[in-house]
Amino acid sequence: MAHQWLDAYGRPVKAQQLTQRIPEPGLTTIRNAWAPTVASGLTPSRLSSILLAANEGNLYDYLVLAEEMEERDPHYASVLGIRKRAISGVDPIVTPASDSALDKKIADDVRENISEHEGFSDLIENMLDALGKGFSQVEIVWQRNKRVWHVEEFLHHDPRFFTFDRETGRQVRMVDEANLVDGVELDPFKWISHRAKLKSGLPIRGGLARLVSFGWMCKNYTVKDWIAFIETYGLPLRLGRYGPSATAEDVDVLFNAVANIGTDAAAVIPEGMKIEFVQAMTGAANSQVFESLARWVDEQTSKAVLGQTMTSDNGSSQAQAEVHNEVRHDVAKADARSVTGTLKRDLVKPYVDLHYGVQLRYPKLDIIIEEAEDLDLTLRHTAELVDRGMKVKQSEVRAKLGYSEPDGDDEVLGTAKPETSESEATAKNRAQDTPPDPYVALDALEGELAEDWVEVVSPILAPVMEVLETTTTYDEALAALADTFPQMDTRPLIDTLVKSAFKARALGDSGND
Repeated sequence: MAHQWLDAYGRPVKAQQLTQRIPEPGLTTIRNAWAPTVASGLTPSRLSSILLAANEGNLYDYLVLAEEMEERDPHYASVLGIRKRAISGVDPIVTPASDSALDKKIADDVRENISEHEGFSDLIENMLDALGKGFSQVEIVWQRNKRVWHVEEFLHHDPRFFTFDRETGRQVRMVDEANLVDGVELDPFKWISHRAKLKSGLPIRGGLARLVSFGWMCKNYTVKDWIAFIETYGLPLRLGRYGPSATAEDVDVLFNAVANIGTDAAAVIPEGMKIEFVQAMTGAANSQVFESLARWVDEQTSKAVLGQTMTSDNGSSQAQAEVHNEVRHDVAKADARSVTGTLKRDLVKPYVDLHYGVQLRYPKLDIIIEEAEDLDLTLRHTAELVDRGMKVKQSEVRAKLGYSEPDGDDEVLGTAKPETSESEATAKNRAQDTPPDPYVALDALEGELAEDWVEVVSPILAPVMEVLETTTTYDEALAALADTFPQMDTRPLIDTLVKSAFKARALGDSGND
């Protein structure tokens, strides 16, 4: 029994159509590869009508304008390219749906034939064409060898060749002679249909081209006026004068002379007429008006596309720009999440279903966007902490910098450590491994007190020893001892005890520090 595959929307898949290429555009078909210009001579009224027509489902002129905006404005093309490459330059990660042998085999197959496909990076960039236009359509060119399916090519198609259904405005359909108004339905398992999730609402109203189109048009006017200003900047005003008897023919002759004198540096005029040169006033301040407006429009475009203006274009430092990594982190993460969701639905699921049948769970294909880090700041803080005694693994620092562990015969940069003898190293390690003894200082103080105990105790014991030497009985000695207390000299002992207490207190305070 033949397999019956269903796409993510429950539509049956026709295997024989998967290997058939979509006909290329041509001069004699409705899908013409050549498009007339829309941007040339664009006025506010014309732009308004283009956007209004797009709102009503007539997308052609809007999509042509969106393409021309990328071709004509270096800044818009640059920031849009930066946002695309923030995703397309990251290698995807494929993880199995579970730890079962089958799920691991499926994940390895997807990794080998999808994420490591030579056209995968270009596929991501083509999918992100939706950022400017609202949607993007990429054809999967399948090939079949017996029971094995593989992707031969990912082929991007011009969005001008597509439209949306009239009922919901959400289902993409291909413009075709079979249905000139509503287009034809796309074949399941044949297309990767990506939409820019920049705002809620219809896909065609979510592209960045719609958001920046008015500013783009104003900048075009500004640049043209700026160039016209530069052409005449500093040149004197050529003023022709004619008398009251001059005829219309005389006026035309004078006008031609005034007009041509700037380029020919020579002119012939009738007698009685004259040309004056009025020196133009400096207009440096006026030129800043054009530059300021053009720069302001570029900054707003950067905000719309990158989520920030932290670039070297507006005077920010290169270090700041590197920290922001040009595209705001949350914006890049959202793009990656949107792209991987589309890939799972339109590429991973079809590939797995064609080879393994419908699965309860499918392998995950993720594009991980790591937040930019200021390595210079991190290393400075690490060096400060190491100087204060913090221990850090060299392997972790090398990994952060992208350095490998040098082999024994490699030439290395840096100052070599002085060699330490085995006994010194053993003693050093033992000292590092043995915790400090808090009683060492007290034992030293006790030793100092024991050195002069005779000098300290003798003035106290001298009267007692004299009584013991002169008496003959215990009772006689005991009675005589009461008279010896006033004769005892305690000053040396008190002086020693005070000094020792002071030293002990000082040692205790230094230990707490």
